[in-house]
Amino acid sequence: MAYEVEAPKYVRLAQIIQQRIEDGTYAPGTRVPSENQLVQAFGMSRPTVVRALELLKRDGWLESRQGFGTIVRGRPAVVEHKDRRGSEALARDESQAPGRVVEVGHVTVPARVASVLGLSKRAKVLVRRFLVEDDGEPAELVSSYFPAGLVEGTELESADPLSGGTRAHLEARKKVRFDHVTERVSARLPERGEAELLELPDGVPVLSVLVVACDASGQALQVSDVLLPADRQELEDTYRLS
Repeated sequence: MAYEVEAPKYVRLAQIIQQRIEDGTYAPGTRVPSENQLVQAFGMSRPTVVRALELLKRDGWLESRQGFGTIVRGRPAVVEHKDRRGSEALARDESQAPGRVVEVGHVTVPARVASVLGLSKRAKVLVRRFLVEDDGEPAELVSSYFPAGLVEGTELESADPLSGGTRAHLEARKKVRFDHVTERVSARLPERGEAELLELPDGVPVLSVLVVACDASGQALQVSDVLLPADRQELEDTYRLS
């Protein structure tokens, strides 16, 4: 699979460590090699190694335990939920969904997306933006970003509504395989164009659900920023206490 810009060294190292966790080389509960050992084994600088380990800790693959060092946790648990925005973003059939495509084109990758896709800040990506409507009113704005090399020659570059969802389309056309999704929720004020599309008054914030869809190696294939008007949302989740 060809990408426009090669992933940074720390991202590539993190992917290698993920693969070793997946295949059992680094088993859950064991210590990963020390920073010095990783520097020597992969010929990378200490800052690169430290950044890769921090990335894996952030995403739940590793954890630091006082007196034990860095411990393997294994694949982060995927929590099933009946209303996962990530699943909706990947599976939405634009030709049938209530709403409309408001933008399709190649743009400079936003900073919040560049690091997740492993691209430089000047790289170009394809953005596909869909406004979801509820009874004719704007309900959420979904901006999906794809590495330029991944979508070349696909219907994702067309401004026409896509049938079947982005995941099914890419898996069929590019022979990639989506494996897991991470969702990161935050709140912020919308940009002017976002506020206009969502018909938000000045000062009303949005909830941003950053959906990162990856293959089994941890390589991000699609990043979607799902914006929800904060004044129209009520989030609820139920979970068991261990």
